[in-house]
Amino acid sequence: QVQLVESGGGFVQAGESLRLSCAVSGRTVSRYPMGWFRQAPGKEREFVAAISWNGGTTNYADSLKGRLTISRDNAKNTVYLQMNSLKPEDTAVYYCALDIDLYGAGSIRGNDYDYWGQGTQVTVSS
Repeated sequence: QVQLVESGGGFVQAGESLRLSCAVSGRTVSRYPMGWFRQAPGKEREFVAAISWNGGTTNYADSLKGRLTISRDNAKNTVYLQMNSLKPEDTAVYYCALDIDLYGAGSIRGNDYDYWGQGTQVTVSS
């Protein structure tokens, strides 16, 4: 019923920037905690960033903090992930996810999320 569709991924050179988008459709109007995760080939899925339902609280992976900004526009039912100074190590499929627990502050645990998008590929070349 709830659908999350990521977009904005692509091929970039190291040092460039991308803004990923996650459009939410269905019953929700994107007024839920949301998270971004990523998974590189052969690696486990890892937490990237999360945001509370109203954007008041954000969380970032320590290793990525400073290069990322997660934001949301609830009027557009969209969550964004601005990624700057991209590195080859950032190459991965990026997923957005929705937590139906409205009181969640933005969990770093993937199991806390109930709906997932299909992912968008980000490839950063040297």
